[in-house]
Amino acid sequence: MTTEPINLAGTAQPAILCAPLNTATSHTFEMRFTSTPRGARLARRLAAVRLDAWGIPYGTDAHDAIVLIVAELTANAVRHGHVPGRDFHLRLHTASDGCTVRVEVTDTRTECLPRRPAVPEGATRAEEEAGRGLVLVSHLATRWDWHPRPDGPGKTVWAEYEFPLRPQR
Repeated sequence: MTTEPINLAGTAQPAILCAPLNTATSHTFEMRFTSTPRGARLARRLAAVRLDAWGIPYGTDAHDAIVLIVAELTANAVRHGHVPGRDFHLRLHTASDGCTVRVEVTDTRTECLPRRPAVPEGATRAEEEAGRGLVLVSHLATRWDWHPRPDGPGKTVWAEYEFPLRPQR
């Protein structure tokens, strides 16, 4: 598979382009990881490598945002969704239009559900630094939510990152 940047000099380009993917196919990466901090780190690193291979290069805003979303969702799966002896599942998927990357993290714990983040007034600095993962996800992702795991106990937390549209030059 080759990855080529979008050519903005061509005359056959549409008026608005989605960056940076220029493919007519979707991509998917799925893997199970141990529900440990080490598993979460490995998931983040493999996601970063895969995104780069798909044409979302290291050091770009999109790459950094998606990797941070992966890091926060996998850390939450380890911290709040851990069930001894059970793994968590990561799925990255790009839409065929090349404009959206969806991150899904599935764990096997049902009683600890994600809530929309809110910072309580008068929170101490230590309280502000803990539990900020979903705040970051909600700012970086275009949309996020969760749903019950369809094939067993647990839940899937997902977030979608949409690339900004840019006008043709």
